[in-house]
Amino acid sequence: MATINVVSGAHAPPPEAAAEHNLNFNVGTRKSELALKQTDMVLLEAVQHFSNYTFTIKAKDTAAGDIDKVTPFKDMPVKNLWTHELETLMLEKQLDFLVHALKDVPTQLPPNCEVGATLIREDPRDALVIKAGRSACRIQDLPAGSVIGTSSIRRTAQLALKYPHLIVKDVRGNLGTRLRKLDAEDSGYDALILAAAGLIRINLGHRITQLLDSRDGGMLYAVSQGAIGMENRSDDSKTKEIMAKINHLPTFYRIGAERSLLRTIEGGCSAPLGIETEWVDATLMKLRAIVVSVDGKEFAEVEMEAGVTSVADAEDLGMAAAAEILRRGADKILAEIKAKKPTTPMDLEDR
Repeated sequence: MATINVVSGAHAPPPEAAAEHNLNFNVGTRKSELALKQTDMVLLEAVQHFSNYTFTIKAKDTAAGDIDKVTPFKDMPVKNLWTHELETLMLEKQLDFLVHALKDVPTQLPPNCEVGATLIREDPRDALVIKAGRSACRIQDLPAGSVIGTSSIRRTAQLALKYPHLIVKDVRGNLGTRLRKLDAEDSGYDALILAAAGLIRINLGHRITQLLDSRDGGMLYAVSQGAIGMENRSDDSKTKEIMAKINHLPTFYRIGAERSLLRTIEGGCSAPLGIETEWVDATLMKLRAIVVSVDGKEFAEVEMEAGVTSVADAEDLGMAAAAEILRRGADKILAEIKAKKPTTPMDLEDR
């Protein structure tokens, strides 16, 4: 695990004082450009509130998700590709907290681990990215036979439902790698679908051709997409003080509702579940969700509103929506997926 850099307040204490007062915090993340950018965002927020604390970023490759660039996510036997090794280091107290793209984090955490905070959410929508040099067009206007690159079962299922005339082809690698694959002269892709938030955070927002949602393109995003989450030990009071200061409650409640729904239906981030949450006003949250069979031939959907002023309210909304979508047929869709591929990890999601 490499130490990448240190972010500290303007008046950080000398190392001896920091150690004595437990003011040095080791922050775990992955080595990707996007992960490091997200971690910098968290620490810039943290030092505004704790200028006397020192934060050291310690980044590493995760064995399955970062090293194996070939195997499709849906075929990997590891359940929590991006988080397991970092969580182990945190539980061993080598790390104090972790910074994640929250959609990578399973809804069931190890004992003594919790999602302690979220930053304000970036745009959570999926983005259509057209091959460089081609005329921009919406997904609705792509000609039959156009090839869309994605490794997400959620996106694949929704494409099969909404746009059965399009062809889906697996694509792996970080954002830069996938864009190079798309733009290559001999590319087999006409477009990619990626998370808008990742493109925006590494200054590639100009590549977005169309933002997809229920109103435009008819596609819902992944649970927690666009949210940066911090995971900490639930018995670490010092770190929990930091989490409380940097937590963005409106985002935290939206994520709470989304993760509660996912946890209740016993699917993971790679289950063919699309979701959309929004604030109707300061306390009223709207939630939409859809579960689609991989071939796009069956689906169940739900839309609900509820007053949300606490974590418990948010989780109650997620559980109520889960119960209703299961009643409407999602239970059968998920049961068939699990029966056909019982070892498929259900909590992986393409970037």
